[in-house]
Amino acid sequence: MVFSIVGSVANVITNILTVIGLPGLFALMAVESFGIPPVPSEVILPFSGFLVAEGTFSLGGALGVSLLGGLVGSFAAYAIGRWWRHRITGLGIGRLRLEPRHLERVDRYFARRGEVTVGVARLLPVIRSYISYPAGSAEMPPVRFGVYTLLGSIPFTLGLIYAGMVLRSDWTVVSNYLNYLNYPLLALVALVVLLLLLQVAGVLAPGWPPRRAERPSPPPAPPASPPSA
Repeated sequence: MVFSIVGSVANVITNILTVIGLPGLFALMAVESFGIPPVPSEVILPFSGFLVAEGTFSLGGALGVSLLGGLVGSFAAYAIGRWWRHRITGLGIGRLRLEPRHLERVDRYFARRGEVTVGVARLLPVIRSYISYPAGSAEMPPVRFGVYTLLGSIPFTLGLIYAGMVLRSDWTVVSNYLNYLNYPLLALVALVVLLLLLQVAGVLAPGWPPRRAERPSPPPAPPASPPSA
């Protein structure tokens, strides 16, 4: 999300925060954590920090409302992932079809590394807005999901608010610097999606590192019938 491209979105965000205040911050963070449509937290939080520095918000109020809004949006995305789990099974074309075994892989991954994945993802722009969907689809326990979402969101949220407080009128510097991080993250997401599609299509075998899928052996030929007498 390049700042020059989303300049109009940034104007809307700053107007909402200026006019509506903390309820607007809650709504924006809920939408940001829901992930659809994408709303850049690198605009919301630094500008909130600027308003804290100006005395419009208190630091505790801005931090608490941001975390609460993010938690609500995350649970909304989690609920959709969990609710649509069985509805998306079978979707696709040909071999590019989502089957129960694909969901089982996600289940096994989240059973082993779900907490760490959710916590770390909340520290990363772009990815943090979408990790709730696979967590819900994998039916990660909601209490654990909420705890690790909160733990991962606190340093990210506090860091961007504090940066806006320090930079004050130059709060857009934070957004510009975070844009450099967005490109490799988007490339990583695209690579993961490509690998998953190749696995679903049967080109690559499941697992890591990527390896070509073995072709199934042809069925043995039926035994020759004995010659008739």
